[in-house]
Amino acid sequence: MEEILIVDGYNVIGDWKRLKEKKKISLEEARDDLLGWLADYQGFTGTKVIVVFDAHNVKGMGKKLTEYRLDIRYTKEKETADECIERLVFELSHRQRQIYVATSDYTEQRVTFGYGALRKSARELWNDVKRLKQEISVKVEETRQQPKGRGLTLDDKIKEQFEKWRRGDV
Repeated sequence: MEEILIVDGYNVIGDWKRLKEKKKISLEEARDDLLGWLADYQGFTGTKVIVVFDAHNVKGMGKKLTEYRLDIRYTKEKETADECIERLVFELSHRQRQIYVATSDYTEQRVTFGYGALRKSARELWNDVKRLKQEISVKVEETRQQPKGRGLTLDDKIKEQFEKWRRGDV
């Protein structure tokens, strides 16, 4: 079953302590950090991540872009992130697809649950991201500790030929 995680970007930034502090200095850096962590999450879990940023007070048609292999959406003028997320959940709902919505907005959780999505609070998402970062670190360390050359088992004659080629003895 395909899994999709739709993230209310500014809601999560406002909830995660690290990002909340960084936002005071630079909203752009807080967004970049969030996107980096979510890219790792998507890459490690295989869950497709869509991040929605509220731009309803900004004039324009909205914007869709791909960064870090994430689907990033800025809402159009007079559209809130909540409205965009609700529309996405409705459009993406399918029997072979499980949709999660990451937000700590209780009303938004209830509405999207009504459309068939499961809720994930910003805190739950942070716990998932922390756990995955630890798992990634463990996998990287395991990979580093593996002895080189453990790939294919080669016949002794083939090994000798490769060694000759490596030394330039051919």
